Amino acid sequence: MAKPARTYPAHDEHTNEAVAVGADPYDSTEKSQIFTVKWNEEGFLPIFVVVTNDSDQPISLGDMKAQFITAHRDKLAAATNDDLYRRLSHISTGKVYPLPFPRTKVKGAVSKKALDEIDGAQFSAKAVEPHSTQSGFMFFDVSGISSPLAGGRFYMTGVRDAKGNDLLYFEIYFQK
Repeated sequence: MAKPARTYPAHDEHTNEAVAVGADPYDSTEKSQIFTVKWNEEGFLPIFVVVTNDSDQPISLGDMKAQFITAHRDKLAAATNDDLYRRLSHISTGKVYPLPFPRTKVKGAVSKKALDEIDGAQFSAKAVEPHSTQSGFMFFDVSGISSPLAGGRFYMTGVRDAKGNDLLYFEIYFQK
């Protein structure tokens, strides 16, 4: 169960709109033990995202866009389920396939446990009801970046109030 977003060390609170977003990167060995998949070894940075709505109206996350911005200003979008499945299946390109192609369907190498973990962990909320909190993980492909959190930040747009008006963007800096 997630705590209110403003209680996380890395958060951005909009008091006028009564909405807060918290972000907790799971980059340490201790934190990442909750997963069966070793996301850091797969090149992903899991970030636990918490959205708290303390207003009297629901907010919409249907058009939400989240990015991880590195110190070098590279903008990384949150990985989709397909991105995660592709990486976990370890399919390599450049293989020579026998002709004719086998007529049997080839199953991916992603385990049922990993598929369930992806589906259960990922941030999937489309709205946040009044006086409630929604949370989940977003995974960012940081392969090739040695220390992604140093100077990095989480950036989120597309959060709308009950009337359909955009709320100001949320920006959370990571100090590491």
